[in-house]
Amino acid sequence: METYLVGGSVRDELLGLPIKDHDYVVVGATPEVMTRLGYRPVGKDFPVFLHPQTQEQYALARTERKVLRGYKGFEVYASPEVTLKEDLARRDLTINAIAKDNDGNIIDPFNGVADLEAGLLRHISPAFSEDPVRILRTARFATRFGFQIAPETLKLMNEMVHNGEVDALVPERVWQEIARGLMENHPSRMFYTLRECGALTRIMPEVDVLFGVPQPAQAHPEIDTGVHVMMAIDYAASQHHSSSVRFATLTHDLGKGTTPPEEWPRHIGHEARSEQLVRDLCERIRVPKDARNLALLVARYHGNVHRAGELKPATMADMLQAVDAYRKPARFKEFLQACACDFHGRPGYAARPYFQAERLQKAFLAAKSVDAGAIAAELSQKLLDPTERPAAINTKIREARITKIKTELT
Repeated sequence: METYLVGGSVRDELLGLPIKDHDYVVVGATPEVMTRLGYRPVGKDFPVFLHPQTQEQYALARTERKVLRGYKGFEVYASPEVTLKEDLARRDLTINAIAKDNDGNIIDPFNGVADLEAGLLRHISPAFSEDPVRILRTARFATRFGFQIAPETLKLMNEMVHNGEVDALVPERVWQEIARGLMENHPSRMFYTLRECGALTRIMPEVDVLFGVPQPAQAHPEIDTGVHVMMAIDYAASQHHSSSVRFATLTHDLGKGTTPPEEWPRHIGHEARSEQLVRDLCERIRVPKDARNLALLVARYHGNVHRAGELKPATMADMLQAVDAYRKPARFKEFLQACACDFHGRPGYAARPYFQAERLQKAFLAAKSVDAGAIAAELSQKLLDPTERPAAINTKIREARITKIKTELT
């Protein structure tokens, strides 16, 4: 029985990056041996065990054989006879197929160290094409490390898209990889990579179609909607915003992709179209509720936020109510952050002040100071008919909030 440190921990150590988790592969053992030694089995699809003291993962050396299309279409074979090289050969990229033994010696059968030094992402074997998730992972690694993709690997990724393998991706896994890519320092690289291999049009066609769609030059010096969205998500990353803010920024302008070409470069009513497209996208790739709800609000109302300097107090009060700012102030803060990313995601706009967000924040604090409970209590005493109370209370609270906003902003 021999144990080796493998995968991302070895790769990141060689790159001088912080190591989050250690993963080990065990050669020459059986599940019975692992259990007898105190390891706790946790793997559902293949033999994985947790160390009795450290709780780190130890997987038995295994090989895989493709039997069905998609992410889970593999038959796994784990045996004491499977060698370390055979286990490493089933991995996706050479930089992820490096191992280290207990004496600290590097085992590198596929020249992953050289590719690390060259900043290159290269597949190990044609078996790369058997798992469509590897397209997303490679795009994410290109984003994380700033590496180039080897021409032969990019060609293989293109073939995987054209032969339909990418269509077998599990929705939850698509979201998982997209969300992780959005949290990198330059998330636009992931989407440019997916576009380059043709995968973006199959995974997120609503985003892919934005490239080449013009916008009014006076408002958008970059002109191209797709380029604008990429600049906006990179700005969101530079501000270390949450994944929900970054996703909302990515999807805020989806409606522009459905504007008839004869109406270009104007996009009247794109906010409402964006909202529906965001809803459909989130349903398709199983976006978590919090991220979905923020994205829907940003898609629908970002245009109003940009016009905050022109909005009447009544309009502001109604929008604050519509985005549920009073009950969810933390989400309202993220809502303004995403709108700010839209504003700053243009050439020369990164350092410009976004007074609209500050103005809406002032309006929110003013409206929030209204004692809604006191108003409700007062009207409940005055109005004997209980059926009249809800409408009367809501009207009175709205009027009080409008007054507060008007006073604060004038």
